[in-house]
Amino acid sequence: MVNQIALSDADLAPVKKSADGTSVIATDLAYRTMSIVNVVFYGDPTRPGPWVLIDTGLSTSSDRIKACASLRFGDNPPAAIVMTHAHFDHAGSVESLAAFWDVPVFAHPLEAPYLRGQASYPPADPLAGGGAMTLLSPFYPRSPVDVRPRLKALPADQTVPGMRDWKWLHTPGHSPGHVSLWRESDRALIAGDAIITTGQESAYEAIAQTPEMHGPPRYFTPDWEEAEKSVALLASLEPELIVSGHGAPVKGQNMRDQLHHLAASFRDIAVPTGGRYDLDPAKPAKSGNDTFR
Repeated sequence: MVNQIALSDADLAPVKKSADGTSVIATDLAYRTMSIVNVVFYGDPTRPGPWVLIDTGLSTSSDRIKACASLRFGDNPPAAIVMTHAHFDHAGSVESLAAFWDVPVFAHPLEAPYLRGQASYPPADPLAGGGAMTLLSPFYPRSPVDVRPRLKALPADQTVPGMRDWKWLHTPGHSPGHVSLWRESDRALIAGDAIITTGQESAYEAIAQTPEMHGPPRYFTPDWEEAEKSVALLASLEPELIVSGHGAPVKGQNMRDQLHHLAASFRDIAVPTGGRYDLDPAKPAKSGNDTFR
């Protein structure tokens, strides 16, 4: 089974390194890689107005995120923190940052149990293949964080607080309440982990960040049926730019072609045959897993 689709340097979106430590993709869109995961900053630092933090990295990322934000936006706190999902590498600093800035945290209602201390994610899948990251996955944190009372549900009309012209899309599979963010005007997609643009299954892949088109990280995806539907949805948008939770931003026609290839051959490319959740997905409240407890 081929578990990735190669991209080239020509598919990488042009970025400009900023003095605040971020990589700037557009006037109002920048990201910073914190160890193995990307944290996204939305907002134009040259104009007064709200800015938004999308995801919060590992538990060790808090000080670096605050330093970047201070350099980029001054003393202006974010209007909100928006969570694509609450896995440990995306929600590791959400408690400390939300308290420091005293700002709301927005997430899909199905992700709320993992953000208010009520539920642990299903066990990782060490049979998903690929290398050390997968083999070590049973030791990664699954316990919830707790950002009550700052936690709020994303608006039902799919608008994104503090992010004019963006809408959120429910893209489950990697987690029940996973969301991606979409701006139609320039076809920009913040995909979280619904799609990633580098391999995460081996330590070498995670460090090298070779551009590739992948489904969600295999060892932490408990519902491949939903993940396949989510990738098909994102491919149907025909994005011009993808900023994912892992890997460099990618752009252009070849990227779209490879995204369609991933969607069309998802089970052959993305799903770990014989893995824990290959034929037996873990769903919320399903008997035999501790997604909700």
